[in-house]
Amino acid sequence: MKKLKLSSAQMVAAARARIEEIETRDAIAMVGNPNVVIVDIRDPRERQRSGYIPGSFHAARGMVEFWVDPESPYFKDIFGEDRKFVFHCASGWRSALTVATLQDMGFAAAHLKDGFSSWEKAGGPIEFPEPGGNK
Repeated sequence: MKKLKLSSAQMVAAARARIEEIETRDAIAMVGNPNVVIVDIRDPRERQRSGYIPGSFHAARGMVEFWVDPESPYFKDIFGEDRKFVFHCASGWRSALTVATLQDMGFAAAHLKDGFSSWEKAGGPIEFPEPGGNK
């Protein structure tokens, strides 16, 4: 197999070097803060299986760039609000790349450094979707 010029781990490391990373304990303290939006970019199946952070907004990873762009037909009003946005995935890799891309677009955001897995380990609050629901 041909070696890539840049590995995914190298991309994540480069992203982390230039974005704001929120420690788990600090993110737990943000739950319920009306000035903060926690954005979950995990797959819906991950949310079903593991639960989600109370009050978090779910954004499909493949649509984030379009949802934050006010000139896109897919723009979501929540991303036009004057609030702090903290993105997360399971381990912090996808959210680091996402936030670096959003920063390149001019959208201010941070990410949960070690992802939802660290949230679970730290005992952060978790909600589960209703059976048959798709929250």
